[in-house]
Amino acid sequence: MADLRFRILGTAHRNIYRLTGGKLGGRLGKLPVLLLTTIGRKSGRPRTQPLVYTQVGDGYAVIASKGGAPRDPLWYLNLRANPLAEVTVGRETRRVLARDAQGEERERLWRSLTDLYPGYERYAQKTSREIPVVVLEPAPVDAVARSTRSTRTSSPGSARSPRRGCRSTAGGSTAASG
Repeated sequence: MADLRFRILGTAHRNIYRLTGGKLGGRLGKLPVLLLTTIGRKSGRPRTQPLVYTQVGDGYAVIASKGGAPRDPLWYLNLRANPLAEVTVGRETRRVLARDAQGEERERLWRSLTDLYPGYERYAQKTSREIPVVVLEPAPVDAVARSTRSTRTSSPGSARSPRRGCRSTAGGSTAASG
């Protein structure tokens, strides 16, 4: 039942955000919110989730908390299957490449995001899994070109990629924190 409520809230949030260019829904109180669009690992269809974020250089960082649930959120599993995604902040949409933050970078970003929303600490205490911190960096042009070619040559049902995880160089459960 909780999943259904989050789906309904997420859909409403997403639609209001898009309709107003983020003027409504671009913040939850003081928390900044972006829209992350992934490709469903099973359906091959776009899936959009509002998430709390922090700016990281030219990109963003988000936490895949799912409110401290035992399993990762679906959007994170989608990024593990295909790390190329889109982020909308306000009226600006751009392609990003996702990767898991590791080590010191993860700890620094975790602190930054828990300073924004202390509830993430409670979520971490509720679960035995390490909650992923995901960095969404501007996608290189060649990654976008490869993605466009592969989308044109595959049907939605065949869009599944091998499980390779978010690209790694060393992922809240409010309606907007994943």
